Amino acid sequence: MKGIILAAGKGTRLYPASSHISKTLLPIYDKPMIYYPLTTLMSAGIRDIMIIVSKDDRAYFKRLLGDGKQFGISIKYAVQKVQRGIADALLVGEKFIDGDMVALALGDNVFYGEEMYEHLAQAMAESEGATVFCKAVDDPRAFGVAEIDDTGKVLSLEEKPSEPKSNWAVTGLYVYDKNACKYAKTLKPSARGELEITDLNKKYMDQSKLKAQLLETDVVWADTGTFDSLLKASNTIYEIEKTGREIVGCPEEVALQRGFITKRQLSEWVSRFKLNSYYEYLKMIIQEH
Repeated sequence: MKGIILAAGKGTRLYPASSHISKTLLPIYDKPMIYYPLTTLMSAGIRDIMIIVSKDDRAYFKRLLGDGKQFGISIKYAVQKVQRGIADALLVGEKFIDGDMVALALGDNVFYGEEMYEHLAQAMAESEGATVFCKAVDDPRAFGVAEIDDTGKVLSLEEKPSEPKSNWAVTGLYVYDKNACKYAKTLKPSARGELEITDLNKKYMDQSKLKAQLLETDVVWADTGTFDSLLKASNTIYEIEKTGREIVGCPEEVALQRGFITKRQLSEWVSRFKLNSYYEYLKMIIQEH
């Protein structure tokens, strides 16, 4: 299983805050936004990850994350020269995917909750088809919406419908089988000139091979593409972390739990930084591990 994080968007809805840098490098409370999808993929056991970025931001991502060695994973980078939509990430990363299954995460989506990792494991256990992760929302008209039967099969998909058939919003995380790149090549640009991820998902749906994992109420999901959602996500993370006994979106912790790195390796990594609440927490889990 390969992992791809799409982080090449211009983030114009967050201008001027993101006018000088990728929005996925902006902080959500105490860490860069990119840490959250990275941790989500790592928690599923994925160690081979590609981050798709813009040409201007590539150096910043490499400075932050390097090759992933500090997390016990491999991180590669690819440049999306033109913003051609989410589904285009599969074409940019085709050689990297190399016929494998792939989990595609959007760089501005935050997930948190123990059940989340169970949902990912179930999706990764499917050797055929695709899986979307859906969360119930109060106003689904602002999202892509899935109509789902009792078995978890997706019956219909609509983008920002005026009369939604359900309140299940499709989040920015997808798991695809080996056919994803092949199907992505057949997509035609939408009216806005992009290869739409909904169109790709419909190809699986039309073959009755699109399933949904329904995220429980205690699973946190945030799409941080606006000022308000960015602030709300930061406040949510703060509320979870304020006791000092838990950190959300911490790749070092996941790496240690998964056995990607040893306590010694993590200790050496932490020693490079001045201690603050983040690195104090890492010192604590080293002692408790």
